[in-house]
Amino acid sequence: MLKSIIEVKHLFYRYEKDTVLENINMTIPDGSFLAIVGPNGSGKSTLLKLILGLLKPQKGEILLFGQDINKFKDWQKIGYVSQKANSFNTGFPASVFEVVASGLTKKLGLFTFFKKEHSEKVNEALDAVGMKGFRNRNIGELSGGQQQRVFIARALVSEPSLLILDEPTVGVDAENVNSFYQMLGELNKNREITLLLVTHDIGAISEKISHVACLNKHLHFHGETAEFEQLNGDGLSKVYGHDVHVLTHHHEHGGVVK
Repeated sequence: MLKSIIEVKHLFYRYEKDTVLENINMTIPDGSFLAIVGPNGSGKSTLLKLILGLLKPQKGEILLFGQDINKFKDWQKIGYVSQKANSFNTGFPASVFEVVASGLTKKLGLFTFFKKEHSEKVNEALDAVGMKGFRNRNIGELSGGQQQRVFIARALVSEPSLLILDEPTVGVDAENVNSFYQMLGELNKNREITLLLVTHDIGAISEKISHVACLNKHLHFHGETAEFEQLNGDGLSKVYGHDVHVLTHHHEHGGVVK
C-alpha cells in the first residue's frame, strides 16, 4: 500500500460567520496526481492554504509526510506554484535562468556561492518543463504559458516530493493547454513527484490524473479518476449547484467542466 503524503482529518475552516470547509477527510498517496475541482468559492484555495501552512486549521488536523503540520519543518519537500502568470510584472529584470535559480535560495541560503552543480540543477529543471532553450531570455519576454512553466521549474529545482499548483493554466493559451498538462503528467510519471492541483479543466486532464476530489464546502467525491468519470450529471450538479457536464475529447485531450 502506498504511503500517504497528505492526510486531512475532520478539517473545518470558516471566515467570520461563513463556513468554507466542513468535515473534510482526504488522503493523498505518494506518487498520485490529484485534481481538486469545484465551483468558485467552494473552498479549494482555502484548502491549499491550509495544506501549505499559510492558514491554521480551526478544527481537525493535517499531516504532511506523516507529521502534524504544526510541527512540520521540512517545507523544501513541497513546491508551490500559484496563478503567477496572470499577474506577473513583465518588466521584471531577470533572466529565466535567474528566476529558476532563485528557487534554490531557501535550500542553499541567501549568500551561498553558486556552483556548477547548482547550474546543472537549474538546467535540469528547465529541461523537465521544456524551457531549457529559453534560459537566457528575460522572463518578461515570455508568454503566460511559458512563464508558468518557468515558475514550475523554479519549484522543481529544489527537488520537492510534492508539487502543488493553483489553477496552473491561468494565462495559458487554449491551444497550449494540452501540452502543458502533458508536461505535468510526465513530471508525475518520470520524476515520481506527487502532484496536487486546483483546476477547472478536468476533461482536458482526465487522462493524466489518478485521483479527483470534488469540493464544495463538503468533500462530495474523492476517488480514482475512473470512478469520477462514472458520475452522472445529477451527481456533479449537486456539487456545483447547476447542471454540469464533463467534456472529454480523447483525440485532442481537451475539455472542461461546464
